[in-house]
Amino acid sequence: MSSDQSSNKKKNNFTIIKDDSTDGHGGYGAGTISLENMSSVIVDPNEDKAYVDMAAMHARSDVERRVKWINDREEVQGGKLYWIVWVTVDKNENGPYYAGVAGSEIRVNREIKRAYKSMAEHVKHMEKSLKGHIIVEHMDDHSKKLLGDFLRDYKPELWENSTEELTRQLF
Repeated sequence: MSSDQSSNKKKNNFTIIKDDSTDGHGGYGAGTISLENMSSVIVDPNEDKAYVDMAAMHARSDVERRVKWINDREEVQGGKLYWIVWVTVDKNENGPYYAGVAGSEIRVNREIKRAYKSMAEHVKHMEKSLKGHIIVEHMDDHSKKLLGDFLRDYKPELWENSTEELTRQLF
């Protein structure tokens, strides 16, 4: 590709900023998404654990590294199941709470160095979490229990302030 072609190529930039981009000033940060109140939790049903891994925000978590990503689940036969759960914290009249929780599947087969994830699903779930949606019904029961136990133990006060929908779906 010549330098003229590459300079004309449209660039897709996703900007993550620390402060609120919705304050109405219309200057720097307008049209960006603030992920200030979002965390990424890895649920590993293979090892019976869940933990925060902020590197997943940039697709660089430990479970995502050193594999080639493909978007055909069938090509990752025998892959281990993991969930990246996008957790958003907000405040209500009782204080901070887990407002949005959305789990996205990944499958990793270390033997063949291949992994599956649907980027469209991950982006959609991040957006839904930011908007306060709870999307965990597609997760297996064991993984939901691990996630519920983790959120409850990690910040009990946030769990106590959370919606009945969240506590019901995560046992």
